[in-house]
Parts: sequence; structure tokens; C-alpha cells
Amino acid sequence: MSLNWALSLSYSINPDYTYMKSELTWQEFIITRAIKASGYSAIVFVALIFFFLLREGLPTLGEVSFSNLVSTRWYPIEDYFGIVPLITGSLIVTIGAALVAIPFGIGTAIYIAEIAPRWMREILKPLVELLGGLPSVVLGFLGILVFSPWLRVFLDLPTGLTALTGSLLLGGIAVPTVVSVAEDALDTVPRSYREGAWALGATKWQTIWRVTLPAARSGVLTGVMLGVGRAIGETMAVMMVTGNAPVLALSLGSLFSPVRTMTATIAAEMGEVASGSVHYHTLFFIGLVLFLISLAVNVAASAVVFRSKKRAERILS
Repeated sequence: MSLNWALSLSYSINPDYTYMKSELTWQEFIITRAIKASGYSAIVFVALIFFFLLREGLPTLGEVSFSNLVSTRWYPIEDYFGIVPLITGSLIVTIGAALVAIPFGIGTAIYIAEIAPRWMREILKPLVELLGGLPSVVLGFLGILVFSPWLRVFLDLPTGLTALTGSLLLGGIAVPTVVSVAEDALDTVPRSYREGAWALGATKWQTIWRVTLPAARSGVLTGVMLGVGRAIGETMAVMMVTGNAPVLALSLGSLFSPVRTMTATIAAEMGEVASGSVHYHTLFFIGLVLFLISLAVNVAASAVVFRSKKRAERILS
């Protein structure tokens, strides 16, 4: 009775209530379907990319011997297709970039969200986002013209185009991504958490380290994951500053010598290779390996984020 009375009252106030309700329901239906389609399309696109890489890359296993494929020499002109130097070059540059981006990115995010005054925060955050929007080729030019010569003179190296140069440049490219996501995560932590810690006698730094940062752990890890993902997939900047020498990189000394990454190899050679050749299929196989490495990193990071969320939910409950 009360529901019918409320409906009749609303209709007496607004005779178009039934029409508006049906129209709103129709709009919500369209929006819901569009959101679902967008979500499913992302999965479909990733699956199509994966199957395309499989179709073009798997013939390599029948055209190139396994010993040749896992050798340490990449010289396609003489039918040497060893991808191990390319994998180690990508790994050493990515790990170096992560070691730069993670501490600097999280530290900058903490400063913007927790320490900087409001007027400085309004300046720093747009500047960080502007830095993240710069084209990587522009940063690559800066690396060649400014950073690489300075690093060569400072470390007394034969050349400044090394894995260390690529790591530092990629770390700088990934920092804005880490800062943007981590700062948003820190900003969403309820103020009551901080006030509770202060009421218990915690200092500002103790509150940040023991309360705010753990509460925003999942968002911070997401920012780290996105930053590392960008470092793995970066092409132009790393191709311009790492020297493009396909040599094996297994020690710390490799940081001070030129290397070549998987992305740089694909970008440099795909435009000149004959379609359907062994070299062509091998480049797609490299892309497949890169896809699987990126997928493994994202799955591992997502698992860490999921466990952090579940732990936080158990604590709050």
C-alpha cells in the first residue's frame, strides 16, 4: 500500500513520471551495454593481437633451429637469429629503469600528496602530468644531445650510448606514470586514518610510513606496474640511446656498454624485412616473447595487488 501511495503521489506531482522513468531505464540500459561492450572489446583486442603474433611468429620454430634461436649472436644477414642478447638487453634496461622509477616515483607521490603545501601541489601535479605526456622521441633526442655526452664524460666511457643511459632515461619516462597513479591512491586514503594515528602520538613520517602508504598499497602497486609496463614497451627512446649493439648482457659491467632491446630490434628491422621470410617470422617471434614477458609481469603485479586488497579488507573487517 505505501509503495502504491508513493507512486500515485509522485504521478500527481509530475504526470510525466512514468515516461521519465522508462526513459531513464532505457538510457541506463544503453550505457550498461556500452560499458560491457567496451570491457569485452579490450579482451577481444588482446586476444586478436596474441593470435596474430602466434600465426606470424610460430613458423620460426620450424625455420630456425633451437640452437640458433637461443644462441648469443643476432646477425640475420648471415642467418644468425640468436634472441638471447635481445632478451638480456631488454631485461637489464628494464630492471635499471625500475630501480630509478620506483623510489623516485613513490617518493615524489608522497611529497605531493602528504608534505607539499596546497599551492605547490597545484603546480607540481600538472607539471608531472605534462612530463608524462611528452613524446618519447623528444626525450630520446634530449638523451642523445645532452644526457649521453655528459654521462660519457662523467664516467669516462668510450661512448655514452649504453644500457645505463637507456635505464636512466626510461626511468625518467616511467616516473610520471608512477607519480600520477600513486598520488591519486594516497589522496584517496581517508583523513580519519591520519587523525587516528596522530591521536595515538605518531609523527607525520610514522603516519605516512605505517598508515597512509599501507592503506594505499594497492594503488601504489598499480602505479608501479604501469610504470614498469611502459618501460618494457618503450621503443623510440631506448633505440636512440642504448647503442643498438646485440651483445650478451649478464653482468653489472654490461650497464656501461651498448645493448639492444627487443622493441628496438623490431622497430629498426621490420620496415626493411621481406614479408614471409625467416627474418620476418623471427621478428614476430620476438614480439611474441615480449608479449609473454609483459603478460607475466602484469599477472604477477595484479596478483600482488589482489592479495593486498584482500589483506586490507580483512584488517578493516
